[in-house]
Amino acid sequence: MASPLLLLLTLSFVSFLFLGVHVFITIVSFLGFTGLVGLLTYWVTRKDDHATRQGYFLAGRSLSFPLIAGSLLLTNLSTEQMVGLNGAAFTDGLCVMVWEVVCVVALVFMAWFFLPRFLRSGVATVPEYLEIRFGGLTPILTNAIFLLAYVGILLPIILYTGATGLMGILDVPSMLGTLPQALGLDAETLSLWLIVWVVGIIGSIYALFGGLRTVAVSDTLNGVGLFIGGFLITGFALAQIGDGQGIWEGARIVYQSQRERFNSVGSAQSSVPFGTIFSGIFLLNLFYWTTNQQIIQRTFAASSLAEGQKGVLLTGALKLLGPLYLVLPGMIAYQVFSGQEIKADQAYGRLVNMVLPDYLTGFFAAVMIGAILSSFNSALNSSCTLFSLGLYQRVIKPAASEQQVVRSGKVFGWIVAIAAMLIAPLLANTTSIFSYLQKMNGMYFIPIFAVVLVGMLTRRVSSLAANVGLIAGCSLIAVGYFIPPFDRIVASMHEYTFLGVVFAWLVVLMLVLGELRPRSTEFIQEDVRAVDMTPWSHARLVGVILIAIVVTIYAIFADFSVLEPYGA
Repeated sequence: MASPLLLLLTLSFVSFLFLGVHVFITIVSFLGFTGLVGLLTYWVTRKDDHATRQGYFLAGRSLSFPLIAGSLLLTNLSTEQMVGLNGAAFTDGLCVMVWEVVCVVALVFMAWFFLPRFLRSGVATVPEYLEIRFGGLTPILTNAIFLLAYVGILLPIILYTGATGLMGILDVPSMLGTLPQALGLDAETLSLWLIVWVVGIIGSIYALFGGLRTVAVSDTLNGVGLFIGGFLITGFALAQIGDGQGIWEGARIVYQSQRERFNSVGSAQSSVPFGTIFSGIFLLNLFYWTTNQQIIQRTFAASSLAEGQKGVLLTGALKLLGPLYLVLPGMIAYQVFSGQEIKADQAYGRLVNMVLPDYLTGFFAAVMIGAILSSFNSALNSSCTLFSLGLYQRVIKPAASEQQVVRSGKVFGWIVAIAAMLIAPLLANTTSIFSYLQKMNGMYFIPIFAVVLVGMLTRRVSSLAANVGLIAGCSLIAVGYFIPPFDRIVASMHEYTFLGVVFAWLVVLMLVLGELRPRSTEFIQEDVRAVDMTPWSHARLVGVILIAIVVTIYAIFADFSVLEPYGA
């Protein structure tokens, strides 16, 4: 311990001498919080089983509801949310809260309908469930689609948005001094590459050496910091706008000056038109919170159905607070930076850098890195799980031992991590990273969710129908996004409406194929007794209350007059 401690003290001393008091305080608070999370995570998980499939990929099926909720929340609340959603609010206003509020309904459905079926099957991945339900080629196709999406879309976006946020919070280009000039590079470009690789390597170590329980524990600890930091940003920003008269005065000023933007109903010109809530947006939320391997893997590790349901519903309750730190800061940034030449995705980092005192800047940077690491190592852990259990053990080496399966996941994880770190900086020219993320997610969200839902609701639909649905769905959405003139047709109807239409068509297609070429026998789901399947007695009541709160929030802030010019 002496050597690392001496190194940290030396770095702090050098920063104090050469970079000034501001950077010194920032570095000390950053190292303090980051070190605390790392130390506590190690202490809690030091005796965990990381050598077997059950221990490494499913945390020994030991997660209680606080760990499930904390890990679910922070895996979702990464920088594509902190930076991207606040950037969307900077542009469109309150209506983008749909991504935070409507997901509560999806979480209720997860607790009521999807989670019992997954846990009853005792699976570790979504493709494993599809193997039980359909067999054949379906789980292999699903594994391949998930892995391509995680490597090419999700992991690079997590790293890019994290680096963008930290560059604004810490003003990293300035901290580099004359180094970029000496190397003949642009300061922002060098900062982006440095942060992407540092965070990517640290996240890989967490995910690949610790397993799922390490991810869940560190997520929960960082979640505490994220909540505190997120609300502090909102509070400090409103207090600054209130000009000494307090937070409530600042809130009143923001509301009065942006009253028309405090509307839960999105116009046709916004990124989330109101009608799309009931089609593509709701479907994307349903997939994300009920079928997305990266998110729901920690629910598979629940110690019982009741613990899993409590964890999922607690996540829903906490998501109701999301707009206060994922949407409102973006609207405050609009108040402060409107009229300046600033990209929407830079607004949140700029706001944090402006309003936070020195002694909290390093703490919040550590929280942001925790958020990045949470999503990155969760997606990376899920990628390893999908590869090891879905492809390596099933296709490449069926006779592999447990140790070989775990080792294959770690090797594959490093390959995926390096690929993501190379791709991430290439996203720098994207206009709105959050809109880009949701658009790209649609290509695999919709087909996989359609197959899972049909598989759960029917007994005779066969593997043939599922395979056709996966291939046709991904292909059709890709054509609609990228191939002229179909891309113009999709643009005219809005991409989220297009996703809703594709989903309905896929369900009908699979049902028709299920009638024409059904399974030879009806599917009957067996309870493998992996965990206690006694449901939480209050799950129904709590779910109804959460849905009622969602409807109430929308009603309070709804102004449907923005729809009148468009035929509403």
